[in-house]
Amino acid sequence: MENFALIFTALCLGYILQKTKALPEETPFILNRFILYISLPSIALIEIPKLTFSLQTLVPVGIAWSVMFASVVFILLLSRYLNFTREVKGSLLLVGVLANTSFLGIPLIQAYFGDQSLRYILMYDQLGTFIAFSLYGTFVAAYYSGHKLLNIQAVLRKIFTFPPFISLLIALLLMGNELPPLFISVLDSFAATTVPLALISVGLQLKFTLHKHDRKPFALALFSILIFAPFVAFILRFFFGDESLAWDISIMEASMGPMITAGILASMWNLAPRLSNSVVGYGTLLSIITSFCVAQYLL
Repeated sequence: MENFALIFTALCLGYILQKTKALPEETPFILNRFILYISLPSIALIEIPKLTFSLQTLVPVGIAWSVMFASVVFILLLSRYLNFTREVKGSLLLVGVLANTSFLGIPLIQAYFGDQSLRYILMYDQLGTFIAFSLYGTFVAAYYSGHKLLNIQAVLRKIFTFPPFISLLIALLLMGNELPPLFISVLDSFAATTVPLALISVGLQLKFTLHKHDRKPFALALFSILIFAPFVAFILRFFFGDESLAWDISIMEASMGPMITAGILASMWNLAPRLSNSVVGYGTLLSIITSFCVAQYLL
């Protein structure tokens, strides 16, 4: 109960601070940088070394990419059938595919499954969603906005110099090794900032608008990210998986709401920004409900 009290309090606090303009507009950007550069790397260095290399370790990565691939195909087919514009299609391929597996995923899944879920969350997020956002997200934004030139070298450089990804690689090299207690104590303090700061950041960026002309693509995006994605994960477990924690966390990650930074990316490249913001705003709140239903089934 304490975890859910924190989730709703922090989200509401962030939203109130946004509406009252009590903080500078760049506050979410600063909070996100702190989380990405300090908080998440600390979690990775604490949790990933506790893993032992096995097929279970790779389950979240495989599920992440399989779910996103299926979602892309699903959206492309329905967007063509519904005759959506190029800009709307580009928006849907971002906010309807890329999930908020870190800022929203960590506090929500941790509330249901505890700290032991963090190692699998990071595998899903860093080796799945983060790389997809960097490569796939950049390509979609550039291609559907009409800028077909894509600097792959620059994107790869961005990935391999990104602090959370570097810390993940270091943590993977340390798998099976016990870190010094003093080192763990310091990292624990930084890791503890992840949940409250991430939730306040999400609240600061929530927007709720819905134009009547956006209803069909809005419904498609939410169905894709909140219903279709976890359904694909469940199907994969039915055929290939088992009732292990790695599979449970992967399914939970697949049920997360749309990635806020995907909505920002869509807006920056003028890919139906009004629609993108609506999907992110409503999708974030609805995902709390849908992920609760998924968690009750798994627990």
